Parts: sequence; structure tokens; C-alpha cells
Amino acid sequence: MASVFSHPAVVAGFAPLVFRARVPTRALALGAACSVLPDLDVIGFGYGIPYGHPFGHRGITHSLSFAAVVALALALLGFREGRRGGRRLAVGLFLFLCGASHGFFDAMTDGGLGVAFFAPFDNRRNFLPFRPIAVSPIGIGGFFGRRGAAILETELVWVWLPCLTLGAAGILARRRLRLR
Repeated sequence: MASVFSHPAVVAGFAPLVFRARVPTRALALGAACSVLPDLDVIGFGYGIPYGHPFGHRGITHSLSFAAVVALALALLGFREGRRGGRRLAVGLFLFLCGASHGFFDAMTDGGLGVAFFAPFDNRRNFLPFRPIAVSPIGIGGFFGRRGAAILETELVWVWLPCLTLGAAGILARRRLRLR
């Protein structure tokens, strides 16, 4: 997996693309939470759930369905519709992108069994053809040392840099459109 340190970087990339004006602080916090929420499935290891099980690591919680259900629930429960409408839609889209990105980053790593993108309808695990991210250890202890530094280095290049670039492009495009 990409690390818990890097998954929230998507907030910086997606917020300027989805929101036309000021981004609600609550949406930013929930976006960061949605980006790491799929890894709660590691709790299953303690209950004997095997890695490759649909409820195992990188199973249903990493699916697009899970991201959609969580985003919809949070958007409906946590945000009222604005005067011009579309606020819940924007928040829901943003939260979905943040949650769904988790599986895509994990599918770009060089380890594990793949990601069940289409669970519960199809529990097959998949990787993306391009896998440049070093797999992160489960637990914080694995980040102290040379291997941890190498993992964070690949995440800076393949997670943080693209997310920040995407966010900057969104800000520039929005400014350019305002000037017209």
C-alpha cells in the first residue's frame, strides 16, 4: 500500500478540481479521512480474516463501491444543499475521488495481492500495469530506517508530486476561466 502519510495528498489534488470556490474545511478533513479509511481492513488480520478474503486487506473496503457508499453517506449526512444547489454533489464527488484513490495507489505498489476494485460484484484482485510505488509496511515501525526512507521517496515522486501538480493545474485553470 501507499502509506498513511501519502494517501491524504489527494485532497490537495482533487479539491481545486471539484470545488468552484472556497472548499469547506469539513470536506477537506473528510476527504483526508476517506483517503485512509480503506486500510481499516487490517483489523481483520487480528480476527483471522485471510488477506485474500473479500473482507481481507485490499478487499471490499478498497473497492469503488465502498468509496461510493461512504461518499454518498457523508455528503448526505454532513452537508446541506446550498442556495444554488450542487454542494452535496460536489462534496460527494470529492469524497468519492479521495476514497477511490486509495485503491488505485495501492494497485500501483510492488507488493501484495492486488485490489478488489469491483467488490462485492467481482472479488478478483488487480494491479495496475504501472507499479512504481514501493509497498508500505503495515504499521508505523517499518518507516524507521533505510527502507522507510526509500518508500517515502517513491511516494513523494508518484503520489505527492502528481497530486500537488493536479491541484496547481486546477487552481490555474479556475483563475484563467475567471479572467475571461
